[in-house]
Amino acid sequence: MRPEQIVEATLFASQGPLTPEELARADESLDAAGVREAIEALREAYDEADRAFQVYQLGEGYQVLTRPEYAPYLERFDAVPRSPTLSEAALETLAIIAYRQPIGRVEIEEVRGVGSSSVLHTLQDWEMIEVVGRGEGLGRPLLYGTTRRFLDHFGFQDLDDLPEPDELSVSLREDGETGGGEGPAEPRSVQRELEPSGAGEAPVREVEVERDG
Repeated sequence: MRPEQIVEATLFASQGPLTPEELARADESLDAAGVREAIEALREAYDEADRAFQVYQLGEGYQVLTRPEYAPYLERFDAVPRSPTLSEAALETLAIIAYRQPIGRVEIEEVRGVGSSSVLHTLQDWEMIEVVGRGEGLGRPLLYGTTRRFLDHFGFQDLDDLPEPDELSVSLREDGETGGGEGPAEPRSVQRELEPSGAGEAPVREVEVERDG
């Protein structure tokens, strides 16, 4: 059995991303370097054959996913799993948490200008954020941070892959950063959302999302 076949079978059977080290456990002849070579060989073979799927890197792992351009066809079937559809409020809250974590609910609401309890609960249910500690203020408020699922969902390997602060709204930058230029920046922030794949996450594309008020 060739390494590419072993890796391919394991990826197809997996319900989530697998790291090279995890994939290497499938057979004694494999190691992380060999797995990476097998993945590159699979990618080239899928491209040459013009297959409807590809091996995508999600965080530190890899997963076989349908190519984004096939999403319109797959959306007609209820049996095809879909990723959570994040609202503008959810994307905005995620951006604030991602750049300022650990951060409490009150601080998030100060930035957004609206209550955020409901969207925080939703993001927790979707495992995009989690409680990472407690603050030192009155009542020891809960502090939130992003999760591994957040990174996988947007195709980030780590938080260093987030857009630079100068691409964001002034309100999301560290205190004192204005980004230069005359006058305040436009009240918008650069978010990232998934191209719908219909069979899980896929590569990201950047979109501009207007902030609420």
